[in-house]
Amino acid sequence: MAAKKLEVPSLELLESALNREEIRKTRRRILRNIAFSLLVAAAMAVLVVVLLLPVLQVNGSSMQETLQNEDIVVAVNSPVYHAGDVVAFYYNNSILIKRVIADAGDWVDIDREGNVYVNDRLLDEPYIHGKSLGRCNIELPYRVPDGKCFVMGDHRAVSVDSRNTAVGCVDNDKIMGRVLFRIWPLSGLGRIK
Repeated sequence: MAAKKLEVPSLELLESALNREEIRKTRRRILRNIAFSLLVAAAMAVLVVVLLLPVLQVNGSSMQETLQNEDIVVAVNSPVYHAGDVVAFYYNNSILIKRVIADAGDWVDIDREGNVYVNDRLLDEPYIHGKSLGRCNIELPYRVPDGKCFVMGDHRAVSVDSRNTAVGCVDNDKIMGRVLFRIWPLSGLGRIK
């Protein structure tokens, strides 16, 4: 048997193969870094949305005309809430959206026509959808307990809210955020007033 003579590759061929291998390694490293960066960015976005900017879908008509059924809104986590703010809060394993009417220590009174008074001053409520005493079973005038706020829906005739003992006043620590923006439908895109 005759032995075959092995050919030694040229230096240029070896350098070319080495360059191709280094390019492959660099591409893999870049792709791995991009994938890791995208994963970190997605995790950060989820944390921001869950902790700081919850996105919620409106279900029901208790906030009409301000919010419509199936609107999608963004709430902003804030430690301070004032009368007039629209807030989202936890209630019996669900999230409700209502408007803050009065803070702790305030006195709330509502007459038969649905006019709302806080500390004996009539509220100017251009946002409501018809005045109504609604489903009120609390004794009026009502003093808001410490650490709580009194909330009402803008569609007073159908909203079940702090006027009813089923919901009552909302603990400040149950409020998940102020509802500030509508993001859907696009025709209603903008700030919530």
